Amino acid sequence: MNDIAQLRSDFPIFDVAVDGNPLCYLDSAATSQKPQAVIDVIKNYYSQENANVHRGLHTLSQRATQRYEMARETLAEFLNVTSREIVWTSGATESLNLLAFGLTASFIGREVILLSPFEHHANIVPWQEAAKRTGARIEILPITEQGILDLPASLKMIEQLRPAVLSIAQASNTLGNIHPIEPLIEACKKLGTITVIDGAQSLLHLQPDLTKLGCDFFVFSAHKALGPTGVGGLFGRYELLNALPVYKTGGEMIATVRFSDSTYRDAPEKFEPGTPNISGVIAFSEAIKYLQAIDKVALHQYEQKLYRELLQQLTAIDGVTVHGDTNNNIGIVSFSYKNEHHYDLATLLNSFGVAVRSGHHCTQPLMAQLGLDGTIRASLAFYNNNQDINRFINALEASIDILD
Repeated sequence: MNDIAQLRSDFPIFDVAVDGNPLCYLDSAATSQKPQAVIDVIKNYYSQENANVHRGLHTLSQRATQRYEMARETLAEFLNVTSREIVWTSGATESLNLLAFGLTASFIGREVILLSPFEHHANIVPWQEAAKRTGARIEILPITEQGILDLPASLKMIEQLRPAVLSIAQASNTLGNIHPIEPLIEACKKLGTITVIDGAQSLLHLQPDLTKLGCDFFVFSAHKALGPTGVGGLFGRYELLNALPVYKTGGEMIATVRFSDSTYRDAPEKFEPGTPNISGVIAFSEAIKYLQAIDKVALHQYEQKLYRELLQQLTAIDGVTVHGDTNNNIGIVSFSYKNEHHYDLATLLNSFGVAVRSGHHCTQPLMAQLGLDGTIRASLAFYNNNQDINRFINALEASIDILD
């Protein structure tokens, strides 16, 4: 535990002051902070190693290609899958669009796309477009009054509807709920339903073993797991992944090109046209190596201890209402204070150097179902500490005094 607490010093952002206040960063669900090792990799790549990949025999190109492909191996090992099952994309959003486009054929004879109410807009809108193209319809899994997925009712719904695809986040970006996706995946397997798991929030906090999880596809973004923005990826079970049609075309994903027609390489190359985000991929690999060096169980225990402390202090404030599942949570507290507007409260918190997010968190349908116009979201990571929690609570109480 003590070693994990000391890892905060690896993150240079915490030397920054906001309006003369120490930075209290509680917005990791939006984007995580980056350790110095990841920042250094990006700088070193452009200053000492810059070259294109898969295109040259010269030393720099060969070196860049090796590091780029080794990054794929690193991530595959982290997720317990094979490297040919990893496709680099710009992030979870592009990965979901690739799947919503590529799985169109699966809707023939099975017209239901099943989502949960918790989904980020990036896991709703691509499927809406797929439904428009195919005539499929979107159905939504049920939740309880407490804002938790209703598992028995959801399993019954899967059995009745026999959907073509179930696409669901492993953890909610708005409430932090960890969803019971294992029984959902198992139920889908029996029916031949394709399972797509949005791992944007879970990659850092849960570090899932995808072979054990058994999902068909899994999407993720580097920037929510200590890596840079603009890069992420897609895992797919190879027989399903390779069967998908090409999503974008260009150089490098080509086997042969004639003016009459072209043929394409197998996955993952067929989904990676053009010059990729080489520095981003290499830096993401460094972020994964950084995580691999930390004891997974100890990291989870540390984050959960911080979360419990934050929850205890926050719920002790009269007028605060916490939303979502507080028993199975990755470390997000989404709350309201009386009838005060979340924007006003977040603005005041910022004046004390506290970074939180306010609004609908790109989950407007969830907010509507919960009868909310938005919340304040404080999201933790292992680089936070008890001082952050105390600063947040003190700033919140001071902000409440101003509003009241």
